[in-house]
Amino acid sequence: MKKYLLITKPGIIFGNLIAVIGGFFLASKGHFDLAKLFAVMVGTSLVVASGCVFNNYVDRDIDCMMERTRNRVMARGLISPPVALAYASLLGLGGALILHFFTNDLALAFAIMGFIVYVGFYTLYLKINSEYGTIIGSLSGAAPPVIGYCAASGHFDLGAALLLLIFCLWQMPHSYAIAIFRFNDYKAADIPVLPVKRGITIAKRHIVGYIVAFTAAAISLYICDYAGIGFLIVTGLIGCYWLLVAIKDYSKANEIQWAKRLFIISILAITLLSVMTTFEVNWIQ
Repeated sequence: MKKYLLITKPGIIFGNLIAVIGGFFLASKGHFDLAKLFAVMVGTSLVVASGCVFNNYVDRDIDCMMERTRNRVMARGLISPPVALAYASLLGLGGALILHFFTNDLALAFAIMGFIVYVGFYTLYLKINSEYGTIIGSLSGAAPPVIGYCAASGHFDLGAALLLLIFCLWQMPHSYAIAIFRFNDYKAADIPVLPVKRGITIAKRHIVGYIVAFTAAAISLYICDYAGIGFLIVTGLIGCYWLLVAIKDYSKANEIQWAKRLFIISILAITLLSVMTTFEVNWIQ
């Protein structure tokens, strides 16, 4: 069964699950339905898993060209394409049904939006045809916290919009950093990400700008009274630290190490933000 687990990209599911929980708690403000929380976690995880399996299916030829992906299940032919398609479809259908029956259709709508953007727009076309694929694809990565928020609140408001913006902005420096330290992989597969298409120097400028924008957007949750002072301190500090590292080592020759450090900090930043929306917003505020 290991290959059927690996093809769903468990790491991505786990990261999105933390975001779902953070969004749910941000909207519930300490008064939440445990059954609904469980349902949105399971439903979203299944939809995300479905998208990842479809992504592995579509990218199986590209994955063979890249060092970091050549050992993926589909690239090695461990699961046949028809079985992968059936598996992905069942996962997606199961997740959609859970969200529909146990949360609400607004949460389901954002799950479908994220799926369509990731599989339909990004995976099938933009990833291999446009340098703007990362920007459009960021909408799918920003869907999970909004799904959690809408499942708890039943509506899309400024808080949900801010979450969407924050997670979209976060994904840009995160993804560009990966593209820099995996530059040869993306070039070998002819994937037109910004560092390959327009150069690493341009990508580094974009990274710094997006880190500034992400930090400002995160702080706006406090300014708009969706989070407390603890959230402001933690997210403000990690955002400033991320920016400080980006600027401090900006001109150093080893761009690979620079990008790897920023990638690690990006994971820490979004994890802390999600954790703070889960705990500080509900228990300390």
